[in-house]
Amino acid sequence: MKNIYKLLFLIIGVITLGYMIYNIGTTKIWINMLQTGWWFVPILLSWLIIYIMNAVAFKAIIEEPAVPGTKLPFLKILQLTVSGYSINYVTPFVALGGEPYRIMELKPFLGEAKASSSVLLYGMVHILSHIVFWLVSIFLILAVLPLSPSMLILCLFILLFGLGIFWSFSKIYKRGFTVTILRFLQRIPLVGKYACTFYKEKKTVLEHIDEQIKDLYAQRRSQFFKALFLEFFARVIGCAELYFIAIALGLDMNIIQAFIVSSGSSLFANLIFFLPMQLGTREGGLAMAVTSIGFSASVGIFMGLATRIREIIWIAIGLIWMSIVRKKNHEII
Repeated sequence: MKNIYKLLFLIIGVITLGYMIYNIGTTKIWINMLQTGWWFVPILLSWLIIYIMNAVAFKAIIEEPAVPGTKLPFLKILQLTVSGYSINYVTPFVALGGEPYRIMELKPFLGEAKASSSVLLYGMVHILSHIVFWLVSIFLILAVLPLSPSMLILCLFILLFGLGIFWSFSKIYKRGFTVTILRFLQRIPLVGKYACTFYKEKKTVLEHIDEQIKDLYAQRRSQFFKALFLEFFARVIGCAELYFIAIALGLDMNIIQAFIVSSGSSLFANLIFFLPMQLGTREGGLAMAVTSIGFSASVGIFMGLATRIREIIWIAIGLIWMSIVRKKNHEII
């Protein structure tokens, strides 16, 4: 069953990747690469650094010095990181495919509860780092850009909303939430029956997951902040991609402006999270973000296309890596 799911993820990824290339057009991709030139090399390498930082953060969450068997090879965690994000990029709804895939792969090493809690905790830290990234960008926008009253109100609303989510996450880390969510779902018509059955079958595992969530914040706080720090600075390094594209286009864009554009487009794309590969939303977000700092919308469209090409390459790497691991496991079996 595990291999069937992995094969399904692989097929979906290959089909969607092929559609993405067809939709953009090979000619347009080639022209964009020629225009960006050798700057594509640091663009691709910047994402290698990002994935390495993601993997180190994931490893910090997984490892428990007092628990034997939780120290996994870094290359395995890096593969799960890259392949997991590749699946996420090509499936509708954020983390629909990548997270179950990671759990399936970690389960033989860590057990069901530890694998589930580790992936869940990493996902929560990843989201929390996005919130911190957006909050920092709001302060930069308020400090750097001239804003109209309506934009000022919008920024303050996002700031308050982000702080509210941050506060909510602190409560989740202190109390856990899987059992609470299942109990809530049991009260919903139609869904309640299935939630009740699932809760009865997985009660012990769910309680263990909640204990792992509470333990990370209460007993392993240094690892929690290490993971959050790495995830946040991975977002900061992601700004270098737009900065390199701007240099390739001969634009006078500084790193602060790249930070603002990156955070603004990221916020817009994540608000419309149900489209696979954020089709259309990233380009629109980048176009709006670059116009806010004085560049034309066409610059945002070009940046969106350049990031798509980078994404295609890394999706392909993740899917190939996943297929190699699957083949090796199949040969062992």
